[in-house]
Amino acid sequence: MSAEDSLGVASATKELHDRPIIVTGGSSGLGAAVACHLVSAGAAVTVLDRQPAAAGLPSLQVDLANGRATEDAVRQVADEAGRLWGVVTCAGVDVPGRFDEVSSEEWERVVAVNLVGTAAVVRAAVPYLRAVRGRVVTVASTLGHRAVPDATAYCASKFGVVGFTRALTAELRGDVGVTMLTPGGMRTAFFDDRDERYKPPAELELCDPGHVADAVMFALTRPPGCEVRELVVTPPDETSWP
Repeated sequence: MSAEDSLGVASATKELHDRPIIVTGGSSGLGAAVACHLVSAGAAVTVLDRQPAAAGLPSLQVDLANGRATEDAVRQVADEAGRLWGVVTCAGVDVPGRFDEVSSEEWERVVAVNLVGTAAVVRAAVPYLRAVRGRVVTVASTLGHRAVPDATAYCASKFGVVGFTRALTAELRGDVGVTMLTPGGMRTAFFDDRDERYKPPAELELCDPGHVADAVMFALTRPPGCEVRELVVTPPDETSWP
């Protein structure tokens, strides 16, 4: 580890030590990377996901498509900790396909998890975050800025996250720090169960989710008076950005 890396780790550890932070989707992919980074920095992390968190991290199993259950889970975590300092909404799903070929149930679940779940987590967290001038990091997508075929549900949900986060930033200005992360393609299990036509080309370079998690850590550890509003992190040859 270089001297600069050591300094960064020490700074993050100081900023985040013992701070209760919720990470959604923390059982795999970007969420797991973010949760591990936060734990390494000394944060008191709780994962919200349908699956148990990896590496024995504290977690509550909840279906993020269920807004009321998600709100209850956030309040439970905050009340048990006595406070809540941050939330990072990494949970995301997709069912690619033509609009008229994706079932209504699948289409609506994508929107429910990605957009409604994000809003539910933040809604329940805001009173706690206001009390400590905490932080929110939402996770959008390059497909929240650019529409492509066979992704109506995903684009609708992530365009919604973009609009939601920008409006939330204006609404909570001065009370809660809000950052929107826009990641491109990452080397995760996100693409594993897709038809080959919906998988990234084998030659396409994808981001390491740990490197994208570094951007989340950067946003969460800015000093008072400095807010990171939006971050875009993509592979060099990302086809959906700009």
